[in-house]
Amino acid sequence: RSVYDDQPNAHQKFMEKLDACIRNHDREIEKMCNFHHQGFVDAITELLKVRADAEKLKVQVTDTNRRLQDAGKEVIAQTEEIIRCKVQQRNITTVVEKLQLCLPVLEMYSKLKEQMNVKRYYSALKTMEQLENIYLPRVSQYRFCQIMMENLPKLREEIKEISMSDLKDFLESIRKHSDRIGETAMKQAQQQKTFSTTLQKQNNVNYGRNMHLGRGRISESKNEITLKRTFEDDDEHEEEVLTAQDLVDFSPVYRCLHIYSVLGDGEIFENYYRKQRRKQARLVLQPQSSMHETVEGYRRYFSQIVGFFVVEDHILHVTQGLVTRTYTDELWNMALSKIIAVLRTHSSYCTDPDLVLELKNLIVVFADTLQGYGFPVNRLFDLLFEIRDQYNETLLKKWSGLFRDIFEADNYSPIPVANEEEYKTVISKFPFQDPELDKQSFPKKLPMSQSVPQIYMQVKEFIYASLKFSESLHRSSTEIDDMLRKSTNLLLTRTLSSCLQNLIKKPHIGLTELVQIIINTTHLEQACKYLEDFISNITNISQLTVHTARLYGLSTFKDARHAAEGEIYTKLNQKIDEFIQIADYDWTMSESDGRASGYLMDLINFLRSTFQVFTHLPVSGKVAQTACMSACQHLSMSLMQMLLDSELKQISMGAIQQFNLDVIQCELFASSEPVPGFQGDTLQLAFIDLRQV
Repeated sequence: RSVYDDQPNAHQKFMEKLDACIRNHDREIEKMCNFHHQGFVDAITELLKVRADAEKLKVQVTDTNRRLQDAGKEVIAQTEEIIRCKVQQRNITTVVEKLQLCLPVLEMYSKLKEQMNVKRYYSALKTMEQLENIYLPRVSQYRFCQIMMENLPKLREEIKEISMSDLKDFLESIRKHSDRIGETAMKQAQQQKTFSTTLQKQNNVNYGRNMHLGRGRISESKNEITLKRTFEDDDEHEEEVLTAQDLVDFSPVYRCLHIYSVLGDGEIFENYYRKQRRKQARLVLQPQSSMHETVEGYRRYFSQIVGFFVVEDHILHVTQGLVTRTYTDELWNMALSKIIAVLRTHSSYCTDPDLVLELKNLIVVFADTLQGYGFPVNRLFDLLFEIRDQYNETLLKKWSGLFRDIFEADNYSPIPVANEEEYKTVISKFPFQDPELDKQSFPKKLPMSQSVPQIYMQVKEFIYASLKFSESLHRSSTEIDDMLRKSTNLLLTRTLSSCLQNLIKKPHIGLTELVQIIINTTHLEQACKYLEDFISNITNISQLTVHTARLYGLSTFKDARHAAEGEIYTKLNQKIDEFIQIADYDWTMSESDGRASGYLMDLINFLRSTFQVFTHLPVSGKVAQTACMSACQHLSMSLMQMLLDSELKQISMGAIQQFNLDVIQCELFASSEPVPGFQGDTLQLAFIDLRQV
């Protein structure tokens, strides 16, 4: 340390001490060597002795090694063979291991090819998925695996194309067979409704029957047997008839949906399917131009629509997400608007009430079928009310023709009945009651003509025809009663009234016929209450109900009667004018003939015979009195106009006397009371002005 610290003379002192230390060590070494020198010499001597022995040993070892090498050549050869076998064995083991890894891949690929050949595409996609995720990664270093990996996307595209082709074939198939599917569904819905109605009636009978001793048990057992047979028949029917869904093989849809879902293109498939079905819906909703001509045209149209929505409903319930309730509701609302527009247009062309009724029945079955599948159909039943008005119009046109035919065929004379059987036949058709007539013996005559019972029966037939349309409309008895009364009122106030008015105005209808028409309308008016009872019995709605409408037949027949009465007055006046026209007065004659004019006597005789017919009128002679007064006034006015004619320049006393004789005959006719019921000289007053002139 002192050396490093650079103390004065430190280095020299260090060197001196170091030399002293070296000398000490040299002395110790010398002492040690002197002590071991003899041992060293002895060891050298022994080594020299061993040298000769070592050379001999070397020779022996060399010889031994040579002999050992010669002896081990065969062992070495065998050992090398063993080594080679071991290498081969190891290689075989390695190959087996690799093959064991590759074989599942090859087996799966072979399975994939087989599935493709037998068209099990969904299973093939699952196999591809296993190949890609499990098997191929284990042997990805091999070239054949790369080839497989390259082929898998191509196979997927091939599967997509094939499945899409199958889907297109499926869509085309259901488009062609949708009418058959819909027809089957509608038949089943109709059968189910019929069965439910029968069952409900059966239950009502069971509920309302009286369970008396013995008879109650028999009735109950019969009902049970009937109900059991109904169930058995229904079961047999179900076994024989396939459901609408059974008529369609939906596997292409399921397969394509699964395939696209596995491939991650489920949304693409859903959009494609919905787009194609919307197109098909538009085609299905497009009617044929001649659809309104036959029932089959409407049936096919409805069947196609039902078939379309039955398929969609099935797809909705058996697939997840392919179609949704929102989608089907939107599609149905679009279809419903189109259907209603089509039916409004085509039904307006229908002039046959039977065809309109068939259309209504088809619409009801159509609505009930789709309602059973969960589609709202209230708008269809609203449409039926529109069609009901049209149906009533077609009925009114048809019954207008029937009424005209009845009026044309009528002889307008009282109905003769020769015996009790004929009398019962007539009153079975028309509710006629007359105690006075019942007391008379046969043969006798009923006051009305043959058209009255026929008209009454046709009105009842009209009510039945109108009732047919009201059935199955899911309306209450009160509503049906109201509909029947309104349609019957239309028949009476419009159709029958119009026919009566036209009949009265016809030129070939004479006074006798007009009198009979008045009698007929009186009896028809009295029969209106029986028509109201008839409707009440059909609908089970009492006439005492507040909202029950009344028939307007009273006003209809009163109007017709008034028109007939007015026509009687008109025709009487026309007949008087005809007689007046043949009057040939010689206004310059020197003296009268001494008797009334021939034309006037003929006219008075005509009036007498005419007013005798009026005694049959069931109106207390008021019509006859009015007709008689009108005729006398018209005759008086006509004679006065003749006398005061401006073209008449001069009149002789003889002409005045002759004219006076004619006026006297008129006054005598008035005073003879041709129609009973006039008070005093009321009728003669019609000629007082003429007498004064």
